[in-house]
Amino acid sequence: MARYLVRRVLGALVILLVVTAVTYFLFFTAPSDPARLSCGSVCTPASYLQIKHNMGLDQPVYQQLWQYLSGIVAGRDIGSSHCDAPCLGYSFYNHKPVFDTLSGRFPATLSLVCGAVLVFLALGVGAGLIAAARRGSATDKAVSVFALVGAAVQIYFIGILARYFFVDRLRWLPQPGYQPFTDGLGDWFGGMVLAWLVLAVVYTASYSRYTRSSMIDALNDDAVRTARAKGLPGSTVFFKYAGRAALTPVVTIFGLDLGHLLGGAMITETTFNIAGIGQTAVQAVEHQDLPTLVGVTLIAAFFMVLFGLIVDLVYGLIDPRVRLS
Repeated sequence: MARYLVRRVLGALVILLVVTAVTYFLFFTAPSDPARLSCGSVCTPASYLQIKHNMGLDQPVYQQLWQYLSGIVAGRDIGSSHCDAPCLGYSFYNHKPVFDTLSGRFPATLSLVCGAVLVFLALGVGAGLIAAARRGSATDKAVSVFALVGAAVQIYFIGILARYFFVDRLRWLPQPGYQPFTDGLGDWFGGMVLAWLVLAVVYTASYSRYTRSSMIDALNDDAVRTARAKGLPGSTVFFKYAGRAALTPVVTIFGLDLGHLLGGAMITETTFNIAGIGQTAVQAVEHQDLPTLVGVTLIAAFFMVLFGLIVDLVYGLIDPRVRLS
């Protein structure tokens, strides 16, 4: 187990190193002049040269990459100021280190993801289990129809409709937006609940479909049939034998989805004016803020790799047939 964990951690570090190098080259080498983009519309020759020097673009490419990588680990000097580790660069639009901007926006993204995850896991997995247990019934057909409709709609469509009816017209909910948890539980919950529900609609549809399909396959497995033939209670066969095997692919998808969401739910955050990492990425595109875009990309890659590693380790706890050597 220890050797497996070490190999997986080393593999994750290699993946992050490759992603960082590729991302850096794509954003800072592929554009014709990244310093000109970061300088903005009103750019004097002096400010352009200063930004180019601060970004390290007046140095060889390999040296630029080395300074960027070393800055993530140990920090680095950018112009006359020092950027503490993990240094993801300096935003010349926000006039502050990229990591400071993203860390300040991360609580909003975390609040959105945690609330939505609780909703769509409970509803999606629960609906999928019920549909599998009552395969062919009206309940199963209703869950299948909801899964198809939910997977077809887009967040920006149902988000605008939900905001119009429940906030602007019926006034059942306050204006959506992130309020820090420390400012009051009621304000925090009221500003996030609509975004949670809308984001959960699409994911609930997907997870109900995944769970139903995996559960039906598990119920037809030879081990489950043997357990049923031995006279074990139906609930034990359903949850202990079939359920644990069926949840393995669901956990895989959940790990990827969670890493993706923590990297920024751009459409949801923009629709509901939640100042999270996703909205920061959209603003960085609008203002051609390349250092912030690189930082968002690396944060998203970090969470994807992290939760991919966690999923691999959880396999052995869910399915005893999986052995980590």
